[in-house]
Amino acid sequence: MANKPDPDAKIELRGVHKRFGPKVVLDGIDLTVPKGESLVVIGGSGTGKSVMIKSVLGIVKPEQGEIFVDGQNVLKMDQSDREDTLRKFGMLFQGAALFDSLPVWENVAFGLIQGRRMKRKEAKEIAMDKLSKVGLGADVGELYPAELSGGMQKRVGLARAIAADPEIIFFDEPTTGLDPIMADVINELIVDSVKELGATTLSITHDMASARKIADKIAMIYRGKIIWAGSVEEVDKSGNEYVEQFINGRADGPIQMEVLKP
Repeated sequence: MANKPDPDAKIELRGVHKRFGPKVVLDGIDLTVPKGESLVVIGGSGTGKSVMIKSVLGIVKPEQGEIFVDGQNVLKMDQSDREDTLRKFGMLFQGAALFDSLPVWENVAFGLIQGRRMKRKEAKEIAMDKLSKVGLGADVGELYPAELSGGMQKRVGLARAIAADPEIIFFDEPTTGLDPIMADVINELIVDSVKELGATTLSITHDMASARKIADKIAMIYRGKIIWAGSVEEVDKSGNEYVEQFINGRADGPIQMEVLKP
């Protein structure tokens, strides 16, 4: 008989496998995100971080395993239940992923207007409020994404992620492409936003400064498996040679990058 879902978990992955043709991307992932906690998954490019998040959201369908959100197996849900579950999520995409043709406020309010059929006036008020929470004034709401710097676009993306007061927020490489100061500003905003909402968060990043700032717990993924997990305080004394190589950014170690020699 299958074990029951963990009652303290907001998200739980058990034995999740996903391959694309011959390439195994997730090779039996086991991961638990406790309610109200911030878990950051670290790992290099191509290790399965994004596919893991897409599997939870139902964008990618694993061949094997179980994925629970609030104790419900999302892989066995019908369309209606899946849509209800997706309403619990907010998402900050890598590169902000804003709609160029929409003004900033409408980008923030997109899920409210399109997903929740909210009246535009009410949705705009919420959007402006969320923009103020990430330090952007009402004038920015009327601009278009192309008129914003990278850091401002990322803040708009964060405002959109929190627009519907989600229970769960996914952060996909939240500081990629930002200078260290702006990256720290985004990390601070993430911490403050999550604290205010009381949300559960799952983030994926290879930026250790970001991981240390926003995480309660850190897990490392390598070749489609979680090879280490612990508190943010424990990561520097993990005793795991893969983790130590990754967090110190060393070329030499068990993780070998495939580099084409001339």
